[in-house]
Amino acid sequence: MQIIRDIAMLHRAVTALKQGGKSVALVPTMGSLHDGHLSLVRMGRRVADHAVVSIFVNPTQFGPNEDFGAYPRDEARDAALLVEEGVSLLWAPDVGTMYPGGHSTHIEVAELGADYCGAARPGHFDGVATVVAKLFNQVRPDVAIFGEKDWQQLAIIRRMARDLDFGIDILGAPIARDADGLALSSRNAYLSDAQRAAATAFPEVLNAAAQDIVGGADVGDTLAKAEAAIVKGGFDSVDYVALADADSLERLSAFRKSARLLAAARIGKTRLIDNLPVG
Repeated sequence: MQIIRDIAMLHRAVTALKQGGKSVALVPTMGSLHDGHLSLVRMGRRVADHAVVSIFVNPTQFGPNEDFGAYPRDEARDAALLVEEGVSLLWAPDVGTMYPGGHSTHIEVAELGADYCGAARPGHFDGVATVVAKLFNQVRPDVAIFGEKDWQQLAIIRRMARDLDFGIDILGAPIARDADGLALSSRNAYLSDAQRAAATAFPEVLNAAAQDIVGGADVGDTLAKAEAAIVKGGFDSVDYVALADADSLERLSAFRKSARLLAAARIGKTRLIDNLPVG
């Protein structure tokens, strides 16, 4: 596996990978890899001839009081995992390479980024969209793989790729979960043993709420009960629990096909997100 940190070298390496009509799948990550990330890599290797993984902890998607400095980083461990998965190339730029001096252009995400995590983390999705657009231009993949765990992010990237004519297929990989149902996340490492045990209430409550909605329960009442149950289960607060259209992310007050249950909650200093299809 090649590890590359220079954009000119990256372009030459990707051009070589594409010789003979070969295809490239990009898996963007911020490192601290777990089985969820590796499931994206495996999907990339299934749908393309070569998998390219990027590792870049993007400062522009973190707020001033968020965990950019504390975000777990272990490139040597991550690289070893990617070698085992047969990744062809690791793109690992530093901040100066990604945002050289004088960098002043960014992508502004409109309505898709205004609600849910966008409301709780102002500017977050502008930072995500900007760095992903740069990664698309740097790597020039045929397909890009994103996890469904951050459903709002996936919807935004799909819209951006369409609106800006990137010509890249955007695929969503199913959420990878631990045996107790909690979605895998690099931020799970922040949880104490007691918090990790309590966190299982999150997916349990969401599954129960989805079943109630499909069964005809009032959506507003069900969402309110779910928020209360998450806090009762050990969380400190709930940012949102919402029923949304899977594509437009419009909040729904009644069940319809292609609905998605979206949620974010805080336990201690850790913010967890989850979602699942309804019906």
